[in-house]
Amino acid sequence: MATAAKKTQPQEATALLKADHKAVSELFAAYEKARAPSVKKKLVTEICTELSVHAQCEEEIFYPAVRAASKDKELVPEAVVEHATMKDLIAQVEGKEPDGEMFDAKVKVLSEYVKHHVKEEQTEMFPMAKKTNLDMLALGAQLAARKQELLAQRG
Repeated sequence: MATAAKKTQPQEATALLKADHKAVSELFAAYEKARAPSVKKKLVTEICTELSVHAQCEEEIFYPAVRAASKDKELVPEAVVEHATMKDLIAQVEGKEPDGEMFDAKVKVLSEYVKHHVKEEQTEMFPMAKKTNLDMLALGAQLAARKQELLAQRG
């Protein structure tokens, strides 16, 4: 997903996270159009990898920084709880065979859940984070480096 231009061009944390959100949204859209089980399985693998890596980066780097800088006691804890539910849904589809309507339903619920989470982050948490004294470029560099590390670990 990350191109050479993106690696050399520092991105603000929120821009990097928004790019991840967009990429996952496109993967979900492709899944909805897919018919062949092999294509669905490949897309679900990509979706699960992207979501898992993204969530881990947010939980390790972005959320603690935002919480500390903003003294937030609502948005960050809520986002962490949403991640836990998302991880549960991921566990129900990751590595499984796309074997019919129940599998498709789980992916659909995961998609809707992620859309809700993304909307809250982009309309509430990101604007709040930008109002703090956080260095968004430095945070973005940390997130990008950690994302590369985690993706490399996953092969």
